[in-house]
Amino acid sequence: MVRIDGRGFTRLTKEALPLERPFDPRFRALMEATARHLMRCGFRAVFAYAQSDEISLLLHRGESAYGRSLRKWVSVLAGEASACFSAGLRELGFGEALGAFDARVCPLPAEETVVDYFRWRARDAFRNAVGAHAYWALRGEGMDAREATRRLEAMGNAERQELLFRRGTNVDALPGWQKRGLGLWWVEEARQATNPKTGEAVTATRRRLRVEEALPRGEPFAKLVRARVAEARSM
Repeated sequence: MVRIDGRGFTRLTKEALPLERPFDPRFRALMEATARHLMRCGFRAVFAYAQSDEISLLLHRGESAYGRSLRKWVSVLAGEASACFSAGLRELGFGEALGAFDARVCPLPAEETVVDYFRWRARDAFRNAVGAHAYWALRGEGMDAREATRRLEAMGNAERQELLFRRGTNVDALPGWQKRGLGLWWVEEARQATNPKTGEAVTATRRRLRVEEALPRGEPFAKLVRARVAEARSM
């Protein structure tokens, strides 16, 4: 597992970029593009999970790039993410703003630990989404940043959801990518083609990167991750 995190993104998103609050679809698109790039940048990547300013990348158990030098892995992946995200910022017209990432390798001792890791990050995504919507709901009512933060610190997640519900926001109706993040993995697709030599109809298989914005919760999500872990053994 390699965890790639935005460096100084609190300042970047609050001061340098004019983003919508609490979630900006343009930022989500940048994170998706960065995750796509990491899945294709030369490593045997099996699964990527993106939420907030972080991307967790599951590599094949037998990945041997750069002689399995972990220092090289983190430097290359952090550099690839930073370059892709910064290029995307320019394409969106954000001037000279740059997005830098750091990376760390997280060796996990067992397959079920990988599942637990992704479930942990998905729970964090949900908690962050509820907190962000509640915070900006209070700010929209005239509270300053300190007052809104202090009020939310005294609440549990269920209380924050109730606060939103009383103000007309049903957490269940929020977009899936806000509540549970994005998942990316490879799928094999069969399609009809023609043999260029014989002219006969044949079935060809192609590999495509799937991006899922409506990830399931609980055990269905765990089942999805277990399938990706199985691929990490067999590819």
